[in-house]
Amino acid sequence: MAETRPTATAAAKPATSVQVAKKGNSVSWLAPLLCIIIGYLIWRFLIGADSNFTKPDPNGGFWPEQVGAKSGLARMYLGGIIVPILIGALLTVLTFVVERFLTIGKATGSGNINEFIRKVQYHLANKNVDSAIAECDRQKGSVGNVMRAGLRKYKEMITIGELDTEQKVLAIQKEVEEATALELPMLEKNLVFLSTIASVATLMGLLGTVIGMIRAFASLGDSGGGEAAQRLSQGISEALYNTALGIGTSAIAIIMYNIFTTKIDGITYGIDESGFTLTQSFASMYK
Repeated sequence: MAETRPTATAAAKPATSVQVAKKGNSVSWLAPLLCIIIGYLIWRFLIGADSNFTKPDPNGGFWPEQVGAKSGLARMYLGGIIVPILIGALLTVLTFVVERFLTIGKATGSGNINEFIRKVQYHLANKNVDSAIAECDRQKGSVGNVMRAGLRKYKEMITIGELDTEQKVLAIQKEVEEATALELPMLEKNLVFLSTIASVATLMGLLGTVIGMIRAFASLGDSGGGEAAQRLSQGISEALYNTALGIGTSAIAIIMYNIFTTKIDGITYGIDESGFTLTQSFASMYK
């Protein structure tokens, strides 16, 4: 079997035809900010609407002091200013979950990846490179894209006589690596938001709960007897909305992050298997 480690002779091989795209992620960074703004609007004008309270604050403003919530949803408003941030975090998670489902679903392609690799191996064993490339066109996923790039270089190397087998294998290997470098960032893009929110949402919920508890105990000084107990229990109930919202958001982010990383691992394994198939096939059949 031919050695595939880079050597000084590798400089003689043709340059790769795959160009790695460099794209900004500014749109992705704007999404969380927009979600937080939408979260505030939901908290302020939907959940905190005057009609949801028996004693609304007539002055309004950024954070009205509404009193007498008529429903459980309205009590969430009384959880404080951390609530719209948590709503924004939840909206951010949902936004990137939909975006990742669409992107990773497209990257997975059609059909079973293992079956696709077996078909390509069959065509290569019969020295039918064009049929193998046609299989890549039908696969329409990241594995098919990487395999197609490698097969084009594979076909090119068959007709080149100036290089030895080792140099040709290295040229195919580099083409596969360049194609892989083009595909993997697209698969992993925006997962950082899910992992960050999974860690931060619970802490934000606890922060909101602590702030709510401070406000609840501070209000005890303005009342006494049974009214004090009522105010305290109401304040604790309102504060715990932050915890519930933070834990729920974190749980969704963790679950979806694990689902996406599992899918990406499957695609990455298929890409690795594709590169191994091409180099080993060429090394054994075109010595």
